[in-house]
Formats: sequence, C-alpha cells, structure tokens
Amino acid sequence: MYHHLRGTLVTKTPAEAVVEVGGVGYLLSIPLSTYQDLPAENEPVLLLTTFVVREDAQRLYGFLTSGERAFFEILRGVSGVGPQVALAIVSSISLLEFRAAVSGGDPARLRRVKGVGKRLSERLVVELKDRLGDVGADAPAGSADADERDAVLALEALGFTTPQAAKAVAKVRADTPETRDPGDVVRAALQLL
Repeated sequence: MYHHLRGTLVTKTPAEAVVEVGGVGYLLSIPLSTYQDLPAENEPVLLLTTFVVREDAQRLYGFLTSGERAFFEILRGVSGVGPQVALAIVSSISLLEFRAAVSGGDPARLRRVKGVGKRLSERLVVELKDRLGDVGADAPAGSADADERDAVLALEALGFTTPQAAKAVAKVRADTPETRDPGDVVRAALQLL
C-alpha cells in the first residue's frame, strides 16, 4: 500500500523515526542499520516502507535501502517470524553474514539474534536456503560493492569471520583503491590477516 515516504526527519531513535510529510507525522519502526545512516533531524529523508496490518495493530516499517526492505520481507515469509523478529534480525546481522550462515547450513550463527532460538534458527536455514538469491544486491554486478562482497565471501569460505573479512577487505580497498579484482583483494587481505 505505501511504497515510500519523502519528507522531513522530525525525530529518530535506534528503533523508530518520525517523518513529516505534508503536515502529517508518520511513525516508522526502523532497523538499527537504517538508524545509523539517517540524516540529522530536520533534514530531508526518503524511507522505503512496508505497511503491516495485524488484528491488534497497523504499523509502518521504514528502510533506507531496497535490500534491507527485501531482506525484511523474505524473513516475514518464514513461519514463526513476525515483523518484530524480522526487524530484530535485520538490525542484528548483516544480509551478507545471514546469507553466509544460511548457505553454509550454520543455524548457530543466527542464534545470536535476540528472539531467535534453536528451532527458529534451524527453520530459517531450511526455508531460506534457496530463497535468498539476489536479495540486497542493490549494486550492479561488477561494481566495486559487488566485488567487495565477493572478496568477503571468499575470505569467509577460508574460515575467517565476517567482521574479520570485511575489515581486511575495507583496509585493502582504502589503501589500494586501484585494486579491483576480487582475487587480488583476497590475496592482499590474506597478507593482512
């Protein structure tokens, strides 16, 4: 029903934001990743939205990227995952790390998220193993972001944690921006690790 809101960011907290559009303030529940990248209060903002209607409530959820919103929607399609649990997952774990856990069949990685226990983590792995596809791939294939993502995934496959891999790749990209090939980035990151 609602695709996005463009207006003025009135207030923001790690869990919610209020966007004023045409004199009406819309309260949106947001993930932590969106909160971290929001502009200052009283600045213009565009948030992609999902409108959830339940028996007891109607809520708007806001996201800065289409990848975050798609991730949220896919999670809501899993049995036992409501909007609050889906929002907690999006807030607590990056799509890259989530995809690695699901494709690697590692439900234990997902249990770090508040509200995700043993049964739900196993259900997430089973139900989403083949459904994640290109969710969150906001960057065109072959772009610097896609190459960086490939390098991080390669380092994860070699046994490094997502934070270790992402930090090493980011350092290589910052120190040698001319290095574009994911293979070269991985080799340079391995020297750092």
